[in-house]
Amino acid sequence: MRRTLGTGTSSRTLRTRRTALVAAGLVAALAAGASAAPAFAAPASAASPAPVSAKITSDKVTSGPDAEALSAALAGLPDHDATAALLRVGGDGSWRGTAGVRDVRTGAPALENARFRAGSVTKVVTAAIVLQLAAEGRIDLDGTVQRYLPGLLTEDFEPITVRQLLNYTSGLRPGASLGDTVEEGFAHRFETLTPRQVVAASVAEGPAYDPGTRQTYGNIHYTVLGLLIEKVTGDSYAHQAQVRIFRPLGMRHSSFPAAGDTGIHGPHNRGYDWIDGKLVDVTDWNMTDRFAAGDLISTTADLERFLVGLFRGRVVPEPQLDEMFTLPHVPDAHYGAALERIELNGKVVWGKGGSRPGYTAAIAATPDLSRTLVYSVNSTDAKGDGQQAAAERFAFPAFNR
Repeated sequence: MRRTLGTGTSSRTLRTRRTALVAAGLVAALAAGASAAPAFAAPASAASPAPVSAKITSDKVTSGPDAEALSAALAGLPDHDATAALLRVGGDGSWRGTAGVRDVRTGAPALENARFRAGSVTKVVTAAIVLQLAAEGRIDLDGTVQRYLPGLLTEDFEPITVRQLLNYTSGLRPGASLGDTVEEGFAHRFETLTPRQVVAASVAEGPAYDPGTRQTYGNIHYTVLGLLIEKVTGDSYAHQAQVRIFRPLGMRHSSFPAAGDTGIHGPHNRGYDWIDGKLVDVTDWNMTDRFAAGDLISTTADLERFLVGLFRGRVVPEPQLDEMFTLPHVPDAHYGAALERIELNGKVVWGKGGSRPGYTAAIAATPDLSRTLVYSVNSTDAKGDGQQAAAERFAFPAFNR
């Protein structure tokens, strides 16, 4: 399927990255043993354990992506910046790669089929559900939040349309948070902040600007869309994702945790973050507040099915699908409905990245599906520079030819 793309670009440049910390150093950082303490660091006098060798597997089926560069990007794992990475490249060339460790303590090799927190990739699922409902005539994209969710906003707000939520031009301010950084949030990781509380805090601050006048990326737009989905369908957001997206596409390993559930159920590679100079296990975390903006758990194979199905029109029908590839007429816009327009090595690519503590992920493809990319990286700075670093390390070579 080929598309006429909207205007506007967002370029990414490749930054040469080489890290000096190898697997043995990471294990040493956690060498204090299998205690239940949340942070671990080896005492200075502790002997370093035997080095852990990263298991690297790849399958290059045909020529296409820069396999040599992708292999080189995986070769150093685990390192200071990431403990594991899973890559799937498809289209005119197929390439798979897995490297790193499942658990820094044991050195067990990373799992190729690991489930992970996909962060803001969730927004693409949410947009797809909203656009399906629009195709069914149950939602009008020009209809307002005030119409569908009466009482949610105060009289201080001008009418905000569903389309403006989809393309991040609603003018809503960020909502409540249990911490703006991993360091701040770690102490509160088992607490619950509901989507309604998140939105209430945003509303209390009043509008940031008139709707439809600028584009400001943020979770709040999609938190409201999740509430809208539940109101219109009379069903939970998580169940709507199951029946509308996951089951039809055979995404058997994708889910949304129950409220307050802190774990990743099923096989997974553990996530870590550097906090106060120590490598801390941040796998278990209550993501209730992320909701329809960032609570998805999935696998690279499932997300590849979703990406291909979406771009082929099997998830959202025309003309609603065009919303994802249409930029709003505001300054410096580079997002359509959830998806971002990027230029990599002269190729126009549409995709979405996301991150949660210990995990960063992305899906991306050329409009004609001549090249697709899905990855999950166990970044040790996923909510800081780690998301951009992962994109430069893996996305650039994936679209290099």
